[in-house]
Amino acid sequence: MFKWFSFLFECLFANFSFWLGYHLKLPLITQFEPIQVTLQTDQVKGIPCGTKGGVMISFDKIEVVNRLNKDFVYDTLLNYGVHYDKTWIYDKIHHEINQFCSAHSLQQVYIDMFDQIDETMKDAIQRDCTRYAPGIEIISVRVTKPNIPVNIRRNFELMEEERTKALIAIERQKVAEKEAETQKKIALSEAEKNALVSKILMQQMLTEKDSSKRQQQIDNEMYLAQQRALADANYYRITKEAEANKLKLTPEYLELRFIESIANNTKIFFGEKIPNMIMDQRLIRNYLDSAASKDRLEVE
Repeated sequence: MFKWFSFLFECLFANFSFWLGYHLKLPLITQFEPIQVTLQTDQVKGIPCGTKGGVMISFDKIEVVNRLNKDFVYDTLLNYGVHYDKTWIYDKIHHEINQFCSAHSLQQVYIDMFDQIDETMKDAIQRDCTRYAPGIEIISVRVTKPNIPVNIRRNFELMEEERTKALIAIERQKVAEKEAETQKKIALSEAEKNALVSKILMQQMLTEKDSSKRQQQIDNEMYLAQQRALADANYYRITKEAEANKLKLTPEYLELRFIESIANNTKIFFGEKIPNMIMDQRLIRNYLDSAASKDRLEVE
């Protein structure tokens, strides 16, 4: 009877508060719970799990950023109560972390696939929330590094140190290769430059040699032409002198030259027959006639 009276009283005051714009609650009768519909971060702490190889590890803290859609508040609270996040976030994180660890080795959980745990948890929680509690939206999941046994952690640290040393050695090798490649490019550029300079100098030398050769050819041709002209002139002069001499070989001219030669002779001979021999005009004329006849025969 009392429950029906409280229910009726709440309905009346609820309608009254709706029209007035404010709400009333009765002590010991009306129960009030604040529900956050903005972004909130739930921290799930101390999550133990076992890996595929049987090593027990634990996650100190996993943060889940989520939000409850205000349009689904009534349905969510009706189905899962005020502490809906315990079911779909806290308990779900424990379940999904254990599922993930049991399917992977310690190397995968701690090193190889650690960067994928955030997205894996987010997708897994959101998938079930979308199916069973659609008002819950998972924004992001942040997973801290798990705690592992000390001796195993030391082995991982040593492995990481060795991996770091190997990476440093690889980077140094890359730097050395880059430097060697740079030096090679510089040497090739210098060699190409020297080859180009040598080619230009050789081309210049060949051009100078070719110019000198052509100049020498021109000088030789000029010299040959000059000598040919001199020879032609000399031949022409000799030919003309010979023709002139042939024209001069007349009996009269020969007699004149004979007389001039006798006249220029400074020696005087005395005797009975010398004057007759020298001054005998018939002997001179006969000599000249015979010489002229001989020349005509040679010409014919």
